[in-house]
Amino acid sequence: MKSKFLLLIIFALSSTFMIAQEKLADKFFSNYGYAKATELYEEVLKKGDTSINVLTHLGDCYYNNSKSEKAAFWYGKAFKKYGKNKINPEYMYKYVQSLRSQNDYEEAEKWMKEFMIIQNDDTRVEDYNTENISKYEELEDPEKNRVVKLKNLPFNSKYSDFGAFIHDGQFYFASARNTDSKKLYGWNEEPFLDIYQVEVSKGIDSTTYGAPDFIPAEQINSKYHEASVAITNDGKTMYFTRDNVSGRNKLDYDKKGTTHLKIYQASLVDGQWTYLMELPFNDDVFSTGHPALSPDNKQLYFVSDRDGGLGNTDIYVVDIAENGKFSKPRNLGDKINTEGREMFPFVSKDSTLYFSSDGHLNLGLLDIFKSNILKDENAMPENMGAPYNSGYDDFAYFNDAEVVESENGYTGYFSSDRPNGKGSDDIYGFDTRYCTKVIKGFSRLSVDNTILGGVKVQLINEVGKVISEVVTGDDGAYEFDAECESKYTLIGTLKDHKKDQKEITTDGSNDPNVAADLFLEPLINDNQIVINPIFFDYDKAEIRTDAQYELENIVDVLRAHPEMVIRIESHTDSRGRDLYNMKLSDERAVATRDYILSRGIAPERIESAIGFGESQLLNECSNGVKCTEEQHQMNRRSYFYILKE
Repeated sequence: MKSKFLLLIIFALSSTFMIAQEKLADKFFSNYGYAKATELYEEVLKKGDTSINVLTHLGDCYYNNSKSEKAAFWYGKAFKKYGKNKINPEYMYKYVQSLRSQNDYEEAEKWMKEFMIIQNDDTRVEDYNTENISKYEELEDPEKNRVVKLKNLPFNSKYSDFGAFIHDGQFYFASARNTDSKKLYGWNEEPFLDIYQVEVSKGIDSTTYGAPDFIPAEQINSKYHEASVAITNDGKTMYFTRDNVSGRNKLDYDKKGTTHLKIYQASLVDGQWTYLMELPFNDDVFSTGHPALSPDNKQLYFVSDRDGGLGNTDIYVVDIAENGKFSKPRNLGDKINTEGREMFPFVSKDSTLYFSSDGHLNLGLLDIFKSNILKDENAMPENMGAPYNSGYDDFAYFNDAEVVESENGYTGYFSSDRPNGKGSDDIYGFDTRYCTKVIKGFSRLSVDNTILGGVKVQLINEVGKVISEVVTGDDGAYEFDAECESKYTLIGTLKDHKKDQKEITTDGSNDPNVAADLFLEPLINDNQIVINPIFFDYDKAEIRTDAQYELENIVDVLRAHPEMVIRIESHTDSRGRDLYNMKLSDERAVATRDYILSRGIAPERIESAIGFGESQLLNECSNGVKCTEEQHQMNRRSYFYILKE
C-alpha cells in the first residue's frame, strides 16, 4: 500500500512536470522560438504526453521553418491518434501541403478530399473560415504586392443585390428590392429578382452612382426571377437569365415539378430592350443560365446542370456564328469543372476566365477563381484569395475596359453574402493596386548602438511562418522584400545575446522603405550572466513558466560554453522575518539550480546555489521602511556569477 501511494505521488509529480514543460514550450512557440519549442515538445513526448497540442505544435515548428518532411511526420501522428474530427482543419491543410512538398501526392490527395468534405459540410466552419483558413499559404493572396480596398456599394438594399455588369455608363444588376410585387420567393421569402440599372461615373479618385431603376424593357422583368446580364460590345444585344416562364407568364415545370432557368436574348430598339428570344440550347428538364460573352462576342459562356456534366453545375461554351446561330454546347472540362458547383462565368478583355466554385480548394462555400484556360488548355485555376473571397458565398466577379485603371492597378465588382452587409447578397466594388515594401535595418548592440555582425535575422509573417532569413555581415545590414499593409515579426538572434524582436506593420504609402533596427543585449557582462529578473509567487519557491523562459538563457550560455562553471545567488526583499527570508531565498536558489540541471546541464557546472535573504539590499527598503512595490522588487533578484569559462 505504501509503495502504491509512492507511485501515485511520483506519477502526479511527473504529470505536473510535463504540464509545466508543455506550457514553457507553448511560450517559446508563441514567441516564434521554434527551435527551443521543438526541443521542449520532444522532451514532453519522451515522458508520454502525446496530446493534440503537443503533436500539432511540433508539426507547426517544422512547418513554419519549411521542414516539410518532419512536419508531415508529426501532423500524420496527430491524425492517426485523434482522427480527422477532433483536430482543427487548419492542420489537415498544412498536412496536405507538407505531403505535397515530399511528392507524396497520393496521400496528399486522400487528405485533400477529406479537407474539402469538412470545409463544405462541417458545422465547425467558424473555427477556420475568414479568421483562419484565409491565412493559409496558398489562399492568402496569390497576387503578391497587391492592396485591395473593398466598398459596399451605396445602392445595395436590405434585399438580395448581385451580378454587376457595366456598359456605356450604365451599371446593370439583379435585385429583389421590388416590394410592390405581391409574390415572394419561397426559398428566402424575398421578392423575386428583377434586372435594374443605375448610371455610373468614374472620376479620378471616386465613383458616383445614380438612383437605381428597372431597365427600360416592358417584357424582361416578369413576376419571377431575372438576373445575370451580358451585353454585346455594340450595345445592341443583351443576354440574361430567367425562370422558365410559359407564354401566359406563368412558371413552367418539368415532370418532377421543378422550374428551371433559361437564357434569353433581347435587342435594343429605340432605347428599349425588346424582341425577346429564348436560346436554342435551353431545355425544360435542366437549367441554363449565367451568360457571359468573350471579348470579341464570338463565344457565349454559361452554366448548366444538363446531363453529361462533371458535377452539380458546370460551365459550358457555345460559338456564335455571324448569322446569329449557336453551335452545340461544349463542356469546359475538368480543369474548370468539378463534382461541385461552378457558376457565374465572366471573361475579361484579356481573355481571363473568372468563375465561382465550391469544388476547388476554397475558403468556404463559393469562391472566385481565375483561369488562363482560354489561352492555355492546361492552365489550372487560381483562387483569387482574400479579400475577394471569404468563408461565405463570393461570386459574380466583373471588370472590363471601363473599370480597369492602369497597369498599376484595376477596379471591378463582385457579389457576396458575407456578414455585415446591407442585405442577403450585396455588390462590392474593389480597387486593387500594386505596392512594394522593403524592410531594412541594422543589427546593433543594445548597450551602445554599435554595429553587430553575425546576427541571424528572420522575417516571420502574420501566421508565424519564417518567410526569409539572413545572417548579417560586418556592416550589420539586412533587407527583406515585404508586402504592403501586412504584419510581420522581425527577430534577431546571436550566441550569448538576448534575442530582439520587433512587430512591423507595413502601410500602403508610396514610400517603399520600412526602417527597423534590431538591438541585441549581451547575456555575459563581465563575470555574470545577466537575464531579466526571475519572479516567484509570493511565499513560494517553485519556478514559474515565465521564470523558466528566462532561465533558458542561462541554459543556452552554458551549452555554448561547455567548460563554464557558475554560482547562483538569490535575494529577497525585507518583508517578512529575516530568518524566514534567508530560508526562502535559499530554497529559490536551489529551485533555480535544479531547473537548470533538469535541462541537461551537469551538476559540477553549478558550484553552489545559495540564498542571502534580505542581507544584501540594494536600497533603503529595510525592515520598517515604507517602499513601493517597484522598490521592493529591486531587492528580489538572482545573480549568476561566472567562476570559470
